[in-house]
Amino acid sequence: MIGKNSYSVSEYLNKITSCKLLAYLGFFIILQKLYKFFRLFLNLFVLGNYNKNLQVYNNHNTSYKYYALVTGCTDGIGLEYTKQLASKGYNVILLSRTEEKLQALSKELKQEYEQGSFPIYVLNCKNVDEDETAKLANFVKNYPVTVLINNVGLSHAIPVPFLETTQEEWRSIIDINCIATLAITQSVIPTIKKTVGTDPKLRGLILTMGSFGALFPSPLLATYSGSKAFLQNWSMAMNRELLKYKIDTNIVLSYLVTSKMSKVRRASLLIPNPKQFVQSVFTNLNNHGGALERYATCTPYWSHAVYHFAVQEFFGCYNGIVNLINYKFHLSIRQRALKKKSKQN
Repeated sequence: MIGKNSYSVSEYLNKITSCKLLAYLGFFIILQKLYKFFRLFLNLFVLGNYNKNLQVYNNHNTSYKYYALVTGCTDGIGLEYTKQLASKGYNVILLSRTEEKLQALSKELKQEYEQGSFPIYVLNCKNVDEDETAKLANFVKNYPVTVLINNVGLSHAIPVPFLETTQEEWRSIIDINCIATLAITQSVIPTIKKTVGTDPKLRGLILTMGSFGALFPSPLLATYSGSKAFLQNWSMAMNRELLKYKIDTNIVLSYLVTSKMSKVRRASLLIPNPKQFVQSVFTNLNNHGGALERYATCTPYWSHAVYHFAVQEFFGCYNGIVNLINYKFHLSIRQRALKKKSKQN
């Protein structure tokens, strides 16, 4: 009887100990999540400073001495990058494929910012070869550039299975998103490096537009998703290489923003307009925003950041369920687009 009672007591104590261990483990996990949420809040609403974060790349109080180069600058997010940089005392090299639009934008900016300089460079990013790269490098070296915004990009016309994607479309996406971005960046880095070397208080900046299409691998946008994933890893790797030259390199992740590319016209809680989005980028320069676990990466807009954080922490960006949801989302967009197209025909 005593032995039986002793066994029961022992068994009971083991159960209590097991419960306590599980409770401690659960408490530790909750604390970890709360700590990460606190970091998210801190990054988004406390640490950011629009003016201070931009000034470091313009020698703090210098106006219209240094240059930024913005690709895809005539529409959407690229246009907003251009306008906000100009408003903060940067000259801006305007790079896009349509000369008429570039001339009009340069004239408009010059009228608003008389002290500024807004030279144009016409480049079709579908066909950037070694000769074009050399020409751009020779052009840029005439200007003290400290900032490069790799904004130009291309997605699919509508979500489409890879097997049905035309070779022209997937080649264009790779040419513009990857090859052109690398060629332009390689052309501009020597000038940024030289400019930054002239002033110990100055730093350089390379921002590249990423996408949630790469954060969550996106069925029916496979080539676009892959191209942005390439840029993610390329940018993160390059950041480490360029820090010794005082050049910061960051990939900027965004969900949908109202633009021609997204085909979304109306802003909402989860979909900002370009002005709101670019303000969030410049406010959170060198902060992670929602990309807490990613080196040299920022998800700057607050609702995008919360979305990124929630998926990463509770499911995982590469989770099968997340992938399935993403597939269903893009499939519905494809079906609506095809239905609309059939009515038009």
